[in-house]
Amino acid sequence: MNVGRIVPRAGAGAQEGYAPELLYATFNQDYGCFAIGTQTGFRIFNSDPYKEKMRREFKDGGIGIVAMLYRSNYLAFVGGGRNPRFPPNQVMLWDDASSKIVAELEFRSDVLNVQLQRDRIVIAQRNKCIICSLETKPRHLHAFETADNDRGVMAISNSSESGILAFPGRQKGHIQIVDLHSCVNLSTGPQDSAGALAIHTDTAPSHPTGESIQRSRSRARGSFSAEGPNGAQGSTQSSALAHPTNINIIAAHATAISALAVSFDGAMVASASEKGTLIRIFDTMSGRLLHELRRGVDRADIYSIAFSPDGTKLCVSSDKGTVHIFNLEFNQNVGQHMQSGAAPLPGGNGAAAVGGNGGGSNKQSMFKFMKDLLPKYFSSEWSFTHFRIANEVRCICGFGTERNSVIVLCADGTAQKYSFDSYRGNCVREWYRRFI
Repeated sequence: MNVGRIVPRAGAGAQEGYAPELLYATFNQDYGCFAIGTQTGFRIFNSDPYKEKMRREFKDGGIGIVAMLYRSNYLAFVGGGRNPRFPPNQVMLWDDASSKIVAELEFRSDVLNVQLQRDRIVIAQRNKCIICSLETKPRHLHAFETADNDRGVMAISNSSESGILAFPGRQKGHIQIVDLHSCVNLSTGPQDSAGALAIHTDTAPSHPTGESIQRSRSRARGSFSAEGPNGAQGSTQSSALAHPTNINIIAAHATAISALAVSFDGAMVASASEKGTLIRIFDTMSGRLLHELRRGVDRADIYSIAFSPDGTKLCVSSDKGTVHIFNLEFNQNVGQHMQSGAAPLPGGNGAAAVGGNGGGSNKQSMFKFMKDLLPKYFSSEWSFTHFRIANEVRCICGFGTERNSVIVLCADGTAQKYSFDSYRGNCVREWYRRFI
């Protein structure tokens, strides 16, 4: 989340309460950690339980974008703030084990977003999405043209086994789906082991004890001028681009894409448009519409969308100061459990557990049975629960390590944890911490 540059929206009032030193905030791939970029460096925190794990202060400038590689010693940076440490058109790969830059990628235009996977680094620019290999001498694997994407919108499946990338298509409101595992550079062959990164991971899956990111030996710094054939800048390491075999185009919305999320297993992609009233979820392989979820009736700026690790829930944050939680798969075992005459399941009474607007199912209009005759609004599904952020500032959300919990990172420099009841839909704020 870029908290230093507010994307204007017609009719939106000025928002106050922002932490002036905070430039960027983002979760790692499993939401277990989060990182922030500041006017003077970066910091990494454990999400839940909340704990600062490390911080690095630089004397010569700020970090405007930071991307984590799970819990490893590698991060990607783009400069930002009043005095950027790096140019906005360069991505720097940082090895915290040696506290040095081990690779850099330079582009002809500004970088708006960066995502890391085990063997890939993906860069979003205003009209392009570029895929490179993740190594000390990065290789340019592929570049895709996009519609105007001033937010740098893109998303990657968070599981290390899957590699589904989603980003805006060439036409407004369209989504491109690419299988990163099919993006292999045909001209250079397998990755040279001499350029491979020594990735060390904090293996504690849920509750790390706060140790610093593990150390690895330092490596020589590699540089890479990464542009496609229409924007070449100096020499690149790949004369022939990759040829992905699995590409899907989804016509998702009538207006521009404003937010994307891909499920952990890569099976689903969720999208919102600049209108911000509907969240649509599609099958990434077939492009089939699976769910159409209504956030509200009024226009809204969607800040973030996140799937739960099991893909059964979705949380959405917006400029309305609310976080909505949707159910994507109602547990039929609950109904079977109640029909068997057994005692109600924990967390809800029998009536709420088996249908209606209870049982954790999304709310629906009482006129849904007339959906073929009435406007589309009456066939929508609303969130089964939601909560309001105290200061109503820009925020991103992700599911916590505890069941039925959500972590929210806010532009006022606070992290908050909320828990919700799967059946009754009640939400409670568990804690509130200031991280800057």
